[in-house]
Amino acid sequence: MPAMDRKSGLTFRSAGQEDVPLILHFIRALAEYEKMLDQVVATESLLREWIFERQKAEVLFALADGKEVGFALFFHNFSTFLGRSGLYLEDLFVSPEHRGKGYGKAILTQLAQIALERGCGRLEWSCLDWNQPSINFYRSLGAEPMEDWTVYRLAGDTLRRVAEGGAQPPFQGN
Repeated sequence: MPAMDRKSGLTFRSAGQEDVPLILHFIRALAEYEKMLDQVVATESLLREWIFERQKAEVLFALADGKEVGFALFFHNFSTFLGRSGLYLEDLFVSPEHRGKGYGKAILTQLAQIALERGCGRLEWSCLDWNQPSINFYRSLGAEPMEDWTVYRLAGDTLRRVAEGGAQPPFQGN
């Protein structure tokens, strides 16, 4: 039986391979909200491979009256300081017409329960600096920003260059 959140009335279910088109729909809707739709290169084939065949991520759907109204994509990470894994929430999205009903909080509550059931030491995620409504929401839950940390990323040609041991452009410090 799917999990249910008593306050919101949502039920939850894990995604299966048949849900790949729906997962991609939610990813694109999130990217559109974040003004990054032009950066989405994910395809159904890639999602099927990485989520279900390689099992590198999981997807949880939130359902209201049997219809998917939100999703969360997450995976395990590891904290050397805690000596145990945690959950990293890559994406959380509630369809605009379903916002303001407590669904985002219910999804995070469900993820926190999953983290505790699995013995994880923490649940963490990133948020765009301009997304003040989400920042306010996360802070209202007691989530704390990691203000002393900056996310760094290697991608595309830079990732390939580093992997090949190639020379990097000189650092242009302040």
